[in-house]
Amino acid sequence: MNNHSNDTGAFVISLDYELLWGVWDVTTKEKYGAHILGVQQVIPALLNVFENYSIKATFATVGVLFAKDKEKLAGFMPDKKPAYSNPEYNVYLKEFATMGNNEQDDPYHFGYSLFEMIRQSPHEVATHTFSHYYCLEEGQSAAEFDADIKAAVKIAAASNVNICSLVFPRNQINELYLPVLADNGIKVYRGNPESWIYKPRKFTAEVPLIRLCRLLDTYLPVSGNNTFALTKESGLPVNIPASRFLKPYNKNLAWLEKLKLKRIMNEMTYAAKKKELYHLWWHPHNFGVNIKENMENLTVLLKHYQLLHEKYGFTNLTMKEAAGF
Repeated sequence: MNNHSNDTGAFVISLDYELLWGVWDVTTKEKYGAHILGVQQVIPALLNVFENYSIKATFATVGVLFAKDKEKLAGFMPDKKPAYSNPEYNVYLKEFATMGNNEQDDPYHFGYSLFEMIRQSPHEVATHTFSHYYCLEEGQSAAEFDADIKAAVKIAAASNVNICSLVFPRNQINELYLPVLADNGIKVYRGNPESWIYKPRKFTAEVPLIRLCRLLDTYLPVSGNNTFALTKESGLPVNIPASRFLKPYNKNLAWLEKLKLKRIMNEMTYAAKKKELYHLWWHPHNFGVNIKENMENLTVLLKHYQLLHEKYGFTNLTMKEAAGF
């Protein structure tokens, strides 16, 4: 059953707001810290440009970022923690041990002021799990995931946020865990594109060939248009699949920027004409350096959305709204 109007297509934007919690296990502050600190400028810039183009987005926020400080966070920690077989994924033993006390002391791990900006805006606040939980890695269990989600829902409720939507970290969608979401009141999630190159995988399965195919797909129609109509399975959360990751500006690939944007705009146009959905996503920290160029690229896409809105009635929806809630 379709959950959005069949009269028009829909344009969905979701952002994974995670700061260092999303990348601590694959990089360092020394290598990536500028991207994380740049989010302090990126969030206000995004909220401003979204307002200018009448866009509502979904900000999938790691639960830790709902806390003002370490003391407040301690009251929401889950009793059961993920027992990953690979200890390098153990965020509680690794990253929690290194964090500071608050946003002023440690802007890599805390971002409450930015969260407040988002919360007070018209955008949807969703969850990116409490601890940036990896649902396909070995060792962890459904019970541990349930504890993590309960913590995420509880810390959001303390800020008067009712969580309806979820984005799985690293896009590790585990369909066996969908009932856990439903049991915790989460009705919507972001799935992956249908192409095999975007199939949910554990981290070690992301081999170079797959990464290369995804890179090519950024510029060329390797995987097709990635637009879709919604379906709903009784009793399970609604899947609002991703269409395209908005790859950040890279000066070494600057000569391909126009091709990247054209690829996205062609997909958006296809969705508008076919009255289907198109779901664009990225992380705010992707824009944390080269902010000017990244915001200029986003503006090009939002202007194109406006043209499609005027010509075809293409409509902007949050994940929650796209699912009919």
